[in-house]
Amino acid sequence: MRTRSGPRAALSAALAAALALGAAGCVPVDEPDVPPRTDGTAIQKLSQLTVASAGSMKGYSRERFPHWRDTGTNCDVRDTVLRRDGRNIRLSGCNVVAGRWESAYDGRAFTDPSDVDIDHVVPLANAWRSGADEWDDAKRGDFANDTTRPQLIAVSASSNRAKGDQDPSQWKPANRSYWCQYAENWVTVKHYWRLTVTSAEKAALTEMLEGCA
Repeated sequence: MRTRSGPRAALSAALAAALALGAAGCVPVDEPDVPPRTDGTAIQKLSQLTVASAGSMKGYSRERFPHWRDTGTNCDVRDTVLRRDGRNIRLSGCNVVAGRWESAYDGRAFTDPSDVDIDHVVPLANAWRSGADEWDDAKRGDFANDTTRPQLIAVSASSNRAKGDQDPSQWKPANRSYWCQYAENWVTVKHYWRLTVTSAEKAALTEMLEGCA
């Protein structure tokens, strides 16, 4: 059997070596120590949240979460949410002056925007105890005005005030048909903003989500 020699043999040997190295694979030098969080179901996102005891309220005030941000002349994020969540909206400039809103928390309906509160699904004080105390005020403002995630919702003033800063282990909407959506929204917000949950909070959310279709 004849063996090849010369330039062609050398080229073949080089190609074989390169293919062997490619087959063996390589590990990127900048591989992160912690795998990035990925989108998934609410249950999957909940499993990725850090469980920790609630932090201190020391230093907290609502002013540390600047809201509502301006969105136009005499208009702000509150108007944005009222317009998004309502029907038959009437405007004066960009101010919402009338419409119809149904509160998902308790099923009550309103036509006067002054009867409607804009709820932070994850309350500002809860966020403070869950890690937002370590943010600067600019980031806390981003959180308090977040209209991209399901963090802001138009609801009855009475339900918003009954909820206060409580988590789902302490308060749930009177409207049980909204529990699945409420739990999913809560988890989505905490997951995006990398906030912690207490063990009781996680247990309550798990129970709510496991009952969803």
